[in-house]
Amino acid sequence: MKSLRYLILAAALVMGYAVAAAAAVPTTCSKKVDSFDFVVDYSGSMMMKNPELKQDKILVAKDILTRINAKIPALDYMGGLHTITPNGTLVEQGPWNRDAMANAIGKLRSDFTIFGRMTAMGNGFEKYEPFLSSMKRPAAIILVTDGDNNRGVDVLETVRGIYATQRDLVIHVISFADTPHGKEVIDAIAKMNPRSIVVKGTDLARSEAALEQFVVDVFCEQSEDVIVLRGVNFAFNSYALDSKAMGILNEAAGLIKANPNKRVVLNGYTDWIGTDAYNMKLSQRRADSVKDYLVKQGIPAGRITAIGRGKSFKYNNKTEEGRYMNRRVEISFD
Repeated sequence: MKSLRYLILAAALVMGYAVAAAAAVPTTCSKKVDSFDFVVDYSGSMMMKNPELKQDKILVAKDILTRINAKIPALDYMGGLHTITPNGTLVEQGPWNRDAMANAIGKLRSDFTIFGRMTAMGNGFEKYEPFLSSMKRPAAIILVTDGDNNRGVDVLETVRGIYATQRDLVIHVISFADTPHGKEVIDAIAKMNPRSIVVKGTDLARSEAALEQFVVDVFCEQSEDVIVLRGVNFAFNSYALDSKAMGILNEAAGLIKANPNKRVVLNGYTDWIGTDAYNMKLSQRRADSVKDYLVKQGIPAGRITAIGRGKSFKYNNKTEEGRYMNRRVEISFD
């Protein structure tokens, strides 16, 4: 892996949401995982309509997984497709085949009874522990769920047990949470592993750029420069860059110009204060302000893609310093 250098510039950019331009999955992807498995929640609530998209969550999930499968780099991954609540196997873990996986995703059922079925997600994961042990490492589980779990063993205790016994495995979540309880469950799962990625199903459904970035984050090792700008804070409710931020971005622009054949990706984050929707909009404006500034420094706009990450939990949001560190932007080369 070519590791360029980190710019640690005693400061942090509050950053966020995505621009419309798609960040294409790179053709030169170095494998981040050797195996992956899609695990799809078949609970009654997943058969209900997503309030934003006005479509059954399971149908949206099928479309997203189809698109993800089409974007996975053509490398020798091991792959599988399983369901929970009820448990089932559509693709056994084995050499991933794009066409076979697409066919299996198309067979995901959307006709289960909605009402009268309690959700035992924890029990479902417990049954898969022997299968998880057999996955080639490093491994990734891509869990598609709304987080509702109202029967059987505590799903959070089950996930803690998995992490305690399964090395080099991370659980990523495509979230369809539309209840406070479901969101709490998914947030708690994400906090158990700093490498865990949580994305909203609605974001992946609406944004090809967000979907492609998710594929890169899960399947591709970061082999480019990452420039971490720490401590460049925006004023409250502002997306204006101050002189300190501009000075740091001038240095970043110099590095970008020194790599003229590489595209630039802006990954932005916020702390956890405020609603998801508000942070997405504010961080979008802040990401755009950074992009605009870099363009003014002579970086072609076509080289820059801004991808928003919304709220960050990498650092402790319960402390002022942690929130400060979460309000950051990472600039990488594609």
